[in-house]
Amino acid sequence: MDFSEGYMSNEHQEQFRSASESADPYSVSPLQISTSPKSPKSPRSPRSPRPQQGIHSPLKNQRHSNSKRDGRPKKDGCGGKGTWGGLLDTDDDCFLDLNDPNYSSNEEDKNSIAKKRNSSFEEYKKKAIIIVEEYFANDDAISTANELIELEMPCYNYYFVKKLVSIAMDRHDKEKEMAAVLLSSLYGNVIDPPQVYKGFQKLLESTDDLTVDIPNAVDILALFIARAVVDDILPPSFLTKAMGSLSEDSKGVEVIRRAEKGYLSAPLHVEAIERRWGGSKNKTVEDLKFKINNLLIEYVVSGDVKEACRCIKDLNVPYFHHEIVKRAVIMAMEKRQAENCLLDLLKRASEEGLINSSQISKGFGRIIDSVDDLSLDIPNAKVILQSLISKAASEGWLCASSLKSLSLHSRNQVVEDSTIKSFKTKIQSIIKEYFFSGDISEVSHCLESEKVSSVAELNAIFVKKLITVAMDRKSREKEMASVLLSSLCFPSDYVVSGFTMLLESAEDTALDIPGVVEDLAMFLARAVVDEVLTPQQLEEIGSEFSGSDSIGNRVTRMATSLLKARLSGERILRCWGGGGSCTSGRTIEDVKDKIGKILQEFESGGETREAYLCIKELGMPFFHHEVVKKSLVTIMENKNERLWGLLRECFSMGLITENQMFNGFTRVALSLDDLALDVPDAEKQFKHYVERAKAEGWLDTSFGVNASEHALDNGFCK
Repeated sequence: MDFSEGYMSNEHQEQFRSASESADPYSVSPLQISTSPKSPKSPRSPRSPRPQQGIHSPLKNQRHSNSKRDGRPKKDGCGGKGTWGGLLDTDDDCFLDLNDPNYSSNEEDKNSIAKKRNSSFEEYKKKAIIIVEEYFANDDAISTANELIELEMPCYNYYFVKKLVSIAMDRHDKEKEMAAVLLSSLYGNVIDPPQVYKGFQKLLESTDDLTVDIPNAVDILALFIARAVVDDILPPSFLTKAMGSLSEDSKGVEVIRRAEKGYLSAPLHVEAIERRWGGSKNKTVEDLKFKINNLLIEYVVSGDVKEACRCIKDLNVPYFHHEIVKRAVIMAMEKRQAENCLLDLLKRASEEGLINSSQISKGFGRIIDSVDDLSLDIPNAKVILQSLISKAASEGWLCASSLKSLSLHSRNQVVEDSTIKSFKTKIQSIIKEYFFSGDISEVSHCLESEKVSSVAELNAIFVKKLITVAMDRKSREKEMASVLLSSLCFPSDYVVSGFTMLLESAEDTALDIPGVVEDLAMFLARAVVDEVLTPQQLEEIGSEFSGSDSIGNRVTRMATSLLKARLSGERILRCWGGGGSCTSGRTIEDVKDKIGKILQEFESGGETREAYLCIKELGMPFFHHEVVKKSLVTIMENKNERLWGLLRECFSMGLITENQMFNGFTRVALSLDDLALDVPDAEKQFKHYVERAKAEGWLDTSFGVNASEHALDNGFCK
């Protein structure tokens, strides 16, 4: 639009003239006002001659630009060239004018800081991915640590944690184990604890996205979190705090529940989690205890603290350092002359961060729990332990919580009676409500709120009360009690204590329940079939009732005979009309048929992970010997060893136990005569696979040529 004398006052012309003179000639062309009369309209043509130098206000219809951008207004009436734009539109290309009266230097500083931060984070992301991939390629933790330090951006290390785990989740077990080991080695020295915490929090928040590409992401991430807790790089409180920050329908909630219930609550969970991805295969608990004992003995003789610390570091079992604390303190209690040097070792290890405070507290806590047994061998064990704890606390390497647990320990018996009475009243209503609703998760939640898992005796009392109440009910409640017992995943020692208490009070129970012997024997046998108890633990329970006339002895003998009967697993499983926790209404033939289809599909080219999940989803761990049997028979018939790899995977992941392997091989041994009709060299092949199974660690070395005799002894049929 042009501005003639009739459209603009002199004052306005002067303002525009001054503005054009102050503008930057390199950024904006000066605005010139023409005072000539309006030109007549002329048609727009690309070949029209350029206007004269003195005329700088072409008509509206003649206005055009060499720019490729369309100058017309947008559909909504804003944003085109020559328009004001939308009310809320912002221009990313705008700049701050120093001559603007509203100019603020703080605004420029904030914008520049934000841009630098974004660019540095993007740079960190790219480099972090490269570092992770290089680590998986060369397995060099030291080089990885140095590269992270060289980035000099510790505030973004949470992203490295997240990326390392998320990439490993979609790789093999080797990479998963490498990721867990790397996090443990970087923790504290390279990556600060809050960054590790934040990294796992981000992983939980992105679980829904991870499941799109990784079908079993929930299970894998739960195992990573459980491993982090075991390795002491995540506090146990992370589970409860993270749960509160997630929405109820988030997959992250499932991850936390799986980690807590499926892994961290399982018996011997530390060793199981540590070996899940093939880590520490050559380290058994007994081996470690033997090495720790030798280490301490050598240290007492030599007094070389530096060498002892080096040996502790070389063990590379930070989750098991509580055993070092326990053995060192007990040795100090037994050999008073070695007390000072042993305490000096623990102090030095604590100061150097070799043994963390939680492991020290756990070690002392284990001694407190067993102090009554120690008193049998060490006179005044409680007094000596009290003095050692006081000394350690005064030197600052033992936390106050350990002292508190010890100081209250002598008064626990007074509180314990009232606690047990209150607990018995509560579990009575919990059990009755469970028999009415059948809600296992609600029972688990109620027991958690009562903190049952932290007190061994309360677990045993619950087992006793559950079975006692069920024995006075119908078969439905007995089946529900067995299902609940196998679902709660109590440590097997607590279940043993519960059954021992049941047998001790069996004579009184018999006054109200005449068939107590048969019911208790069936409950014991069912616990073995459901793998809540091992056959060795059943023998352990029986050894405590050696009297031939005692009810306890009769019960254990009857349970043993039930387990030795032919088809014992199927019969015991269906004794009360049920079929396990997840198999209601399912017959054994149906399960056999499903197992056959799973193996057939896998042999024809299926994925190992998919077959593993299908076997797991059957929910019948006591029947996994059928998987072993069918796999062996198929291998011998088709001369295809692909199924052997599946068995290896299932055994390494803990899905098929050593007991189920033994049962599966014995069943094949029993059917060798029939199998030889179709496979002439069946016996020769079987011997070969038995030796391979021994080498793999699936079978005990006692499993020999006469395996069929073992099968008959254990009551298996073809």
